[in-house]
Amino acid sequence: MSLLGKPLNYKTSRRDARYRRLQSRVYNFLERPRGFAFIYHFLVFLLVFAGLVLSVFSTIDEYEKQAGDVLVYMESIVCTTFFFELILRTWSSGCRSRYQGCFGRLKFLRRPFCVIDIITIAASIVVLALTMKSGGQVLAASALRGLRFFQILRMVRMDRRGGTWKLLGSVVYAHRQELMTTLYIGFLGLIFASFLVFLAEKDVPHTKFNNFAQALWWGVITLCTVGYGDMVPYTWQGKIIASFCSLLGISFFALPAGILGSGFALKVQQQQRQKHMIRRRQPAATLIQSLWRCYAADEKSLSEATWRIHQIPYSPPARSASSFRHNASFVGRLSTIRRHRNQPGTSLQSPALVHQKNMSRINASPVNYASKFSNKTNFIIIEIYLISLIDLRFLSE
Repeated sequence: MSLLGKPLNYKTSRRDARYRRLQSRVYNFLERPRGFAFIYHFLVFLLVFAGLVLSVFSTIDEYEKQAGDVLVYMESIVCTTFFFELILRTWSSGCRSRYQGCFGRLKFLRRPFCVIDIITIAASIVVLALTMKSGGQVLAASALRGLRFFQILRMVRMDRRGGTWKLLGSVVYAHRQELMTTLYIGFLGLIFASFLVFLAEKDVPHTKFNNFAQALWWGVITLCTVGYGDMVPYTWQGKIIASFCSLLGISFFALPAGILGSGFALKVQQQQRQKHMIRRRQPAATLIQSLWRCYAADEKSLSEATWRIHQIPYSPPARSASSFRHNASFVGRLSTIRRHRNQPGTSLQSPALVHQKNMSRINASPVNYASKFSNKTNFIIIEIYLISLIDLRFLSE
């Protein structure tokens, strides 16, 4: 319908409706999995994980031949699955208005996870083609071992909606000030400690602190409390500085982990509160609606303008060419209602006329106005009380 109440010249067929419905189902199955769709995505995850395990075993000399042969078939299955899945994702994205048309499909393919899919599929095709050409020895060749990095990217694409990265990004952004402060202080401590140890140890015979870069490496390992033990100070000045470095590492370099941990806990609590709010919304709305109907249906209630129109039996007017002319605007509809009300034998009353009656009754009697105001005030108090009861009930769950 248009703004003037006239039907639009838009023709649809059952075939188009089925086509759009199929697109929407495929898109929701691949991009927004629910129910049985999780089984498919879990099987794809197991397939990718098995390929990653076989890729690891193919680097071991004892299992290189057996794992390499199985990995060729596994790569073929994974590459074929991802290729057809990418085609289905691109086709089904047309159910959304932003991805319709050629430019919309290109916009969909520019998404980060689609780019990862294209890169991994291309890398797998190159590896499989060279493997078939050389008789199965390419997967173990050192020249193409760098292409296995793209196989690891398949584990990243499992979270296609980016919920993990969005959660991590929101926590880091919420505590960016604290993280920047601790990292800045820790960086200053690293520079000063490494430089002092370098000055104390550079003149010692057979020392490993030959330059400032090696001292920085020692400072990073010490402040992060890793302690490989490959570089150790020998002078008492260097040992004192190393002791203070260890205390500084415990004090400042461990703070970001605590900040992120508390941020994750607060974010999880916030998501739980949002879930409770969503669960409370529908029963609260139903309860308020039912209570208002009970109040409006009461014989002593003065809310005739909101309830009486539903109780009066409606007799539809005779459809004629003149009545349809007045449906173009709200004023025309009101004039049609008034004309049919004046005809004998009809019991239809306009909501505007009923509201005028109530307003005239309220203006004529201040007592009724005060009683109506008090009734509405009591209703609002009861409503707030019931909402609080719903909140307590859901919070107790």
